[in-house]
Amino acid sequence: MAILTNKAKRERTHVRIRNKVSGTAERPRLSVNFSGQHIRAQVIDDNAGKTLVSVSTTEKGLVASKLRPNVKGAEEVGKLVAERAKAQKISKVVFDRGGFTYHGKVKALADAARSGGLEF
Repeated sequence: MAILTNKAKRERTHVRIRNKVSGTAERPRLSVNFSGQHIRAQVIDDNAGKTLVSVSTTEKGLVASKLRPNVKGAEEVGKLVAERAKAQKISKVVFDRGGFTYHGKVKALADAARSGGLEF
């Protein structure tokens, strides 16, 4: 039996989650991704195959704020994704944690999005 790396374990979990979670036009999917240096959040309509809202710490406006992929940075990205989704008249989403454990920065991003007006 092969020993799995943490990344491989997360990817297997993500595949299992994606088999159960998908976004529609009425209730798109809020997908999150954390790399070693950046945070990305997208609101996706899987039926149409389109990204409706996107936030990344690599954007011009956010690079200057020097957000790190930690709890504080996740809160800022969560608030911003909720604000942009509300501007697109999106209020209900399905949360896709991307195989990450629902704890720490993932929970902080989800809570910030909820406080910004998104319903999960």
